[in-house]
Amino acid sequence: MRETAVGPRVLLKRLRELMQEPLEPQERLDRIVRDIASNMVAEVCSLYVLRADSVLELYATEGLNPSSVHLVQLRLGQGLVGTIAASARSLNLSNAQEHPAFAYLPETGEEIYRSFLGVPLLRAGRTLGVLVVQNKTMRSYRDDEVEALETTAMVIAEMIATGDLARLSRPGLELDLRRPVSFDGASFNDGIGLGHVVLHEPRVVVTNLFNEDSEDEIRRLETALGSLRLSIDDMLERRDVAFEGEHREVLEAYRMFAYDRGWVRRLEEAIGNGLTAEAAVEKVQSDMRARMIHMTDPYLRERMSDFDDLANRLLRQLMGTGPEDMAAALPKDAIIVARSMGAAELLDYPRDKLRGLVLEEGAATSHVVIVARATGIPVVGQVKGAVSMAENSDAIIVDGDEGSVHLRPQSDLETAYAEKVRFRARRQRLYRELRDKPSVSRDGVPVDLLMNAGLVVDLPQLAESGAAGIGLFRTELQFMVASTFPRAESQEQLYREVLDAARGKPVTFRTIDIGGDKVLPYFKHSTQEENPALGWRAIRLTLDRPGLLRTQIRALLKAAGGRELKLMLPMVTELGEIAQAREIIDREVRHLSRFAHLLPNSLKLGAMIEVPSLLFQLDELMQAVDFVSVGSNDLFQFVMAVDRGNTLMADRFDPLSIPFLRVLKSIADAGRRHQTPVTLCGELAGKPISAMVLIGLGFRSISMSAASIGPVKTMLAELPVAELEALFEDNLSAGANDISMRALLQAFADDHSIPL
Repeated sequence: MRETAVGPRVLLKRLRELMQEPLEPQERLDRIVRDIASNMVAEVCSLYVLRADSVLELYATEGLNPSSVHLVQLRLGQGLVGTIAASARSLNLSNAQEHPAFAYLPETGEEIYRSFLGVPLLRAGRTLGVLVVQNKTMRSYRDDEVEALETTAMVIAEMIATGDLARLSRPGLELDLRRPVSFDGASFNDGIGLGHVVLHEPRVVVTNLFNEDSEDEIRRLETALGSLRLSIDDMLERRDVAFEGEHREVLEAYRMFAYDRGWVRRLEEAIGNGLTAEAAVEKVQSDMRARMIHMTDPYLRERMSDFDDLANRLLRQLMGTGPEDMAAALPKDAIIVARSMGAAELLDYPRDKLRGLVLEEGAATSHVVIVARATGIPVVGQVKGAVSMAENSDAIIVDGDEGSVHLRPQSDLETAYAEKVRFRARRQRLYRELRDKPSVSRDGVPVDLLMNAGLVVDLPQLAESGAAGIGLFRTELQFMVASTFPRAESQEQLYREVLDAARGKPVTFRTIDIGGDKVLPYFKHSTQEENPALGWRAIRLTLDRPGLLRTQIRALLKAAGGRELKLMLPMVTELGEIAQAREIIDREVRHLSRFAHLLPNSLKLGAMIEVPSLLFQLDELMQAVDFVSVGSNDLFQFVMAVDRGNTLMADRFDPLSIPFLRVLKSIADAGRRHQTPVTLCGELAGKPISAMVLIGLGFRSISMSAASIGPVKTMLAELPVAELEALFEDNLSAGANDISMRALLQAFADDHSIPL
């Protein structure tokens, strides 16, 4: 093969001309492979496209037997072409037949060719096919030739992605863009959602691929990079970012990429080869993702998400677009797919159009999940790769019961899930029939089933669910969805709306619980904490910032004028904190009395048991407050020394294990000794099996999401409480640590026909 001046610019110029000509798809592909072969002085150029059934089909060739087009097929991983598609990496071989993956295909007539260069067609990190050139002589292709073929492959991948080849597909042999994909994740909220994908941060679609002036494109890139770096530096300098260590680590990773000379050099090289700045970002991003996704090191694979986010930010800088407001164009059956998102961002979407939420990250106790649960949206989290594999408007099924997601599902699967949704709807009708019936066990034990809430959107569910009241109103959610501290008037208005909606049913307001993982972007914190969950948060923070607590207490007192007010303090560690809070409350009562404001008829103060130190002060605590509430999420986290947001630890320890059940029983027993009402609010209350456990341990008041009340009430109606209490007496004693309580309880439920 003779040496010749070859480069992407020449190929791209010819591709641009071909794409503008009015050609049929097959003719266009035939002309493309012919021009690539001519430009690279190759005797063979072949294009293989990956179908939805994971088969690579020969779509066009110059040099091989033309009758083999659309007949030659290779499985993913089969032969050199299949190896390239499976690994998303190029192969440059001087003697292809010596490679262990070489597969002889007699129908092509390629046995006479020795040298081989194959590159993957990549888009958003996904392999859509393989582009190959071959020659009879044994030689290695030069770096500029490899770069030329890779750049050309990127343009062809865009052609495939935009549907230019759709007419060449045959029924049942669709291209890989429509391939069904299933993911296994973690169930964060029960329910089934069928709908269409709405990417929370939709990828920027690059339509302008070819540049007219490389120097001008380099200047555009430098300007966009400068703006991007400034924005990241600015975020890192803000004290509220320093407050949240994990967020800072992510931004540090962004900054590392943004200043990485290797990344910038690859962008500049792609521009020099004829691409626009945004097309260069798309190409380098896709190349990087394809390489990183096959790495076994979990840390490096996690950095892939950081890189994707950064590249998308740079694309938006280049194209002058900000985050899109999806509400107007939202389909009526939207399922949001996101890497992660905040509670406020979810509330930006109209609730009546949401059918589900898919998160690549997150935890069952993260605040966006709490909000989704409150509004009855099925949620599946820890779905790695969902964002890169999904496209806007793709059909999708979210199975919050099993923790699975089905993207572009086949028709039979969609039909099966549609029937499952109809079954759930029938079951919900049965739950509604129980709404006005008393929540009493089979043997006559009454149990108060309360609901958790935190926003105005939750309030209609109080009547719809038949809840006995609101056992936990999370006042911090109003702060989390606001852009500035809510004024006293808006706080008072919210609390009054809540009490009005309750219509005399009890409402327990938890004082603002911020800090830790509940970061307010407008609240400045000067100290970075290594363990924010154990740091300056909840009552610790509000006692140090008494103005914040006084404003809230005053708003609550005014809103509850003439009614009962139940206040609960979060994250209490020692009784002195209760005394300090009581002083602030008494001061606000005196202040409002001085100005003749109508005060609550009754004011009850309670504390949350979340910190293990209170377990050693239970008798004193029960005498110091009017009621207590167990925050099972944090208490389990602290008792077991488990970071509840750590996906590696999410399923390591069971909340129904004997040690933790003993902890819960000790709290229920202490409340009974002192006749102090005890409620449990948290994830444990919302599942029928764990709610059954709580009742057996002695809890007679539990608070959960509104959607959980129907299933829990159904379970309660069949529950023989006395027999369950006897079971615990026999199995929570010393020496019983080797028993699987979950298996024992499941057997008990089966024996007594208790629906779980």
